[in-house]
Amino acid sequence: MDVPRAIGGVVSLFAALLAGCGLFVVPPTAHAQQQVDLELVLAVDVSRSMDPDEQQLQREGYIGAFLDREIVDAIRSRVLGRIAVAYVEWAGAATQQVVVPWTVISDAASAAAFSARLASAPIAGHRRTSISNALTFSAALFEHSGFSSTRRVIDISGDGPNNQGPGVEAARDAVLARGIVINGLPIVLKYGTPAGFFEIPDLDAYYEDCVIGGFGAFIVSVRAPEEFASAIRRKMVMEIAGTAPELRPVQMMQREARTDCYVGEKRWNQYMWDPQ
Repeated sequence: MDVPRAIGGVVSLFAALLAGCGLFVVPPTAHAQQQVDLELVLAVDVSRSMDPDEQQLQREGYIGAFLDREIVDAIRSRVLGRIAVAYVEWAGAATQQVVVPWTVISDAASAAAFSARLASAPIAGHRRTSISNALTFSAALFEHSGFSSTRRVIDISGDGPNNQGPGVEAARDAVLARGIVINGLPIVLKYGTPAGFFEIPDLDAYYEDCVIGGFGAFIVSVRAPEEFASAIRRKMVMEIAGTAPELRPVQMMQREARTDCYVGEKRWNQYMWDPQ
């Protein structure tokens, strides 16, 4: 009896039976994930509280960051010399869109290709601000990124507090429980003007108390349109290098929060009851 042929026939028959049942065997190598130094989701606010000029400046800040030699040098200086990045735009509870999917960046050419892809995408503007849903959506992207790393980071920008969807604290804590760090780019440009009704003066404190978290989490603020490019570049260099101006693992701090994490929802309800 030809034993190898007999065994092969049994294996083929077993595979056929599995296929007939709608099942299949996946080779172990199919689940292999590429190792990178960092998996980074750039979650960018495109709510209509930011006017088109500000939206364009924000987009150009990210486009320019990936063309900056300092960013590429920071990537190359890490152990593996490559990171994976996804670019997401978000606004209200039902508005999250992957603009550029997970992409490996390891040198100037791959960084420039990411920049070009981002530059070719239209900028959408949508109503409301749901930081909570943006965090939940961004965190889910890591599950099927195809990469593995020792650091997973969501970098979220925004020009106002959460005013739609679940509470931001609960969403933040659920993301942190998955080992994901959240950094922030609070944008304070219109407070004190009619267009800035939903903005708050201490958005920096709101982001620290209610949004960011994880070991080494930090914020970099934008307080003038011309600061977009430098703030984005500085923040990304620190994220890639794994450094921060100050270590702020806010969930580990035993102190009273300075900010009402439901201030956005309260302002929205006030507006709905008395829009004048």
